[in-house]
Amino acid sequence: MTSPPFGREVPPADTEAGLLAPGWAGSPAAAATGDTAYLRALLDAEAALTRAQAALGLAPAEAATAVTAAAGTGRFDVASLAERARSGGNPVIPLVADLTKAVGEEYGPYVHRGATSQDILDTATMLVAVRTLHPVLADLARTERALARLAAGHRDTAMPGRTLTQHAVPTTFGLKVAGWRSLVLDARDRITAVRDGLPAQLGGAAGTLAAFGTYGAPEPTGLPGAYARELGLREPLVPWHTLRTPIADLAGCLAFTAGALGKIAADVLSLSRTEVAEVTEGSGGGSSAMPHKANPVRSTLIAAAARRAPQLAATLYGSLAAEDERPAGAWHAEWEPLRELLRLVGGAARDAAELAEGLRVHPDAMRAHLDLTHGLIVSERLSAELAPVLGRARAKALLTELARRTYTEGRALGELLAEVPELKDVDLDELTDPARYTGSAATLTDRALERR
Repeated sequence: MTSPPFGREVPPADTEAGLLAPGWAGSPAAAATGDTAYLRALLDAEAALTRAQAALGLAPAEAATAVTAAAGTGRFDVASLAERARSGGNPVIPLVADLTKAVGEEYGPYVHRGATSQDILDTATMLVAVRTLHPVLADLARTERALARLAAGHRDTAMPGRTLTQHAVPTTFGLKVAGWRSLVLDARDRITAVRDGLPAQLGGAAGTLAAFGTYGAPEPTGLPGAYARELGLREPLVPWHTLRTPIADLAGCLAFTAGALGKIAADVLSLSRTEVAEVTEGSGGGSSAMPHKANPVRSTLIAAAARRAPQLAATLYGSLAAEDERPAGAWHAEWEPLRELLRLVGGAARDAAELAEGLRVHPDAMRAHLDLTHGLIVSERLSAELAPVLGRARAKALLTELARRTYTEGRALGELLAEVPELKDVDLDELTDPARYTGSAATLTDRALERR
């Protein structure tokens, strides 16, 4: 057998470390979605099921106590569960066997009674989602507050508005940031609505609750509500084994959030280019080869998440087309992309908060860039203002000619306009100052900041 390089043992695979996932490694979302966290949710789902049945008189109170006491993650080997999951296609089957053994002979029969594997795994997934979305919302709140301060502080900071990569007309940095904040609030509202509606899953083998009736429930339809209350989830109207609205809702709000944060990152990446330098990240990342660089790492990682999220969401949407009363493959295809989507968005939200709180703004660079086109950035205003003075045709022809001369002669548009006799009584300083042509940007910023 060939020895590993440098004589060292190759370490075992560790899918939880996130070596190639700096966007979410070490984040609250990483902890909330790890294998141990998923195991905790599976065990919580199993214990809650026994407690719900006990609450309705379908199981002894002692059984609920015994199952809850046995459902500690330290009793179970995640790696073993993962390996044994292959035989049945999901980890619930070996977990039920181990939990039943841990509970003991007297109350072991009450473990998982009447449920199917999908009931437990779907419910656990909802718990994992809820537990992950709490810190995501907290980070979005941090981001929103930091952006609100930036927008208010730069309400009147003029900068070039850019369309199709080129200077268009002036805008303000405050309005740009107020727009970022609006997207963050949109994401917050969508996540909150989805989180608050995530349901427990309980239907039994084919979604009819039949087994619970066999075990003595006079009205089995009351059990899902009791189960949901034990877990703090929403009561399902009907079992949703093949009605995957909760998963689709998660896909939608998470993909939207990644994209919303990605918009902020895209702008920061553009504005922080060396030759633009209108903003910089508060603590840029280093380069392995170039000591002078301070890379916009937070924005880079957010942008990476925004690029991946739509494809992960697409897999989840594709699983909506699930056949029969319980599907083969569609349900199974959801687990990994949903977990990855939760992780990506959790990491992006963390990075967005750090980005917004540390972002440094450079108004002097913005002002200098307003003058790059020698005053042409206000040509729209001049066209409208000079038409009544010169006539529409004359104003258009004059501005076209002077625009050419600003480049060929290297002179400012205002200087050239001052040489036109018909304009000697026009306040050209006012008309050609880009900072005085930001329209309703300040009012729009104020309006956007009123939203809570």
